[in-house]
Amino acid sequence: MNNKKRKDNNFYKYRLLILIVFLLLGIFFRFVNLDRKVYWHDEAYTSLRISGYTQTEFVQQVFDGRVIGVDSIQKYQRPNSEKGVISTINSLALEEPQHPPFYYVMIRLWVQIFGNSIATTRILSAIISLLTFVGIYWLCLELFESPITAWMSIALLAVSPLNVLYAQEARQFSLWTVIILLGSAVLLRAMRLHSKRWWGIYGVTVALGLYTFLFSGLVAIAHGIYVIATENFRFTKTVKAYLVAASAGFFAFIPWIYIIINNLSQIDRVTASAQTRQSLSSLVATWITNISYLFADFWRYEPFFPDLHFPGLRWGRFLTPLILILVIYSFLFLYRQAAPRAWLFIFTLTGITALALVLPDVIIGGKLSVRARYVMPCYVGIQLAVAYLLATKLISTRLIARKFWQLAIIIVISSGLLSCLISSQAESWWNKGSISNPEIARIINKTNKPLLISSNNSLNIGDLMSLSHLLNSKVQMQLLIQPNLPQIPAGFSDIFLYNPSPELKSGIEQNYRLTTVYKKARLWRLQKTKI
Repeated sequence: MNNKKRKDNNFYKYRLLILIVFLLLGIFFRFVNLDRKVYWHDEAYTSLRISGYTQTEFVQQVFDGRVIGVDSIQKYQRPNSEKGVISTINSLALEEPQHPPFYYVMIRLWVQIFGNSIATTRILSAIISLLTFVGIYWLCLELFESPITAWMSIALLAVSPLNVLYAQEARQFSLWTVIILLGSAVLLRAMRLHSKRWWGIYGVTVALGLYTFLFSGLVAIAHGIYVIATENFRFTKTVKAYLVAASAGFFAFIPWIYIIINNLSQIDRVTASAQTRQSLSSLVATWITNISYLFADFWRYEPFFPDLHFPGLRWGRFLTPLILILVIYSFLFLYRQAAPRAWLFIFTLTGITALALVLPDVIIGGKLSVRARYVMPCYVGIQLAVAYLLATKLISTRLIARKFWQLAIIIVISSGLLSCLISSQAESWWNKGSISNPEIARIINKTNKPLLISSNNSLNIGDLMSLSHLLNSKVQMQLLIQPNLPQIPAGFSDIFLYNPSPELKSGIEQNYRLTTVYKKARLWRLQKTKI
């Protein structure tokens, strides 16, 4: 009997050691090559908010037809003595009130102390992401009272391509994930201990969540439905404590709600692209694809490594239906095997957020639900369900079943590791825009004395800020507010035109012949026509 117990203990220690190794690898991938991927459109806007300038000020002072250097663009992407933290908050309030200020104040103070290089700016998100391991471990203990499930969830989270990608971005979604996890764990602890102190802490997490990302309100609503359901829809002390704590969190958010109401027109303008109607088939396909990216995305290498010929990786896309089956089975298994309080929590956290985003996209039209970063609460629920399934099967008493699920765990985690390894070497990945900027920069940087002409057309403002991090200091830029035409000075070896509006392109063609240099990014080279 003692020998059997000793063998079981060794077996558990061996598996725990493997899970710890996966955790260390996950930490490594969060910090490796932080400055390699393109600092894309949205991250450039983070830097604009860091500077304290508004987009309006930036455009008025830079898009005036003067020939300027790259550093003149970057001036508006770093802290300065002219603008302080209040200016950062004011910039968001005036132009992007849908982005509350908590993360942006943090990142402003961070770069003010440690510098504003790409790696330094992104490393804050990577450091914050380490708290997700604490959060998911604690949440699993509160839900399942199972250390092996907690460690399995850490392993899945550590090598999740989606989580690693957002841990390396200068945006608030890594912080939001931490608050979702910690807030959920605090809620369950407060319910278990009936402690006013823990209910008070929960109220703080509600406020912090709302000041990080607006969809935290959906998480609080999901929590409320869970509390009411577990209390059999009776107005108990627990329900009252939840309402008081959540109301306190929402009350603390009232100042920003006032700002949102007064700037609804700005939100409509900024989010217009998210209101484009998508076909149901397109929505469903993207939902499934995004779910698969929680566990693997290595087959997405082709657009970012065109010279890499590895047909074996392309077959990885066939993992998508298998991952979907795994996720569906995980929820069925969770419902059948876990305690009601556990499966009900995961179902409400996942389902409420999903319905709130999916139904408007299907009924009214839009694509909020296909933006993976907005659906983080759902992905947390999915990872918890899969972790519970794999951990439970891992300690199955049936040898054949245990071997099968050990193989499944190896495949899932290895796919995540392979995905992280490949994407860590890429200049961009599926979660980023501005993917053409590295190639644009290479083309322009090869010339002797280049001039780049562009305007405030479409998404150019953010993409040009992104491009400024890749261009050499010798590159000069001439930026315009539409429909103005440029007065192009002499003395440049090469003149490039980037993503112009049809009107700007037509006006320039009156005096210049345009040759396509990079069709994918709408980049042309100008040559003076002979008179």
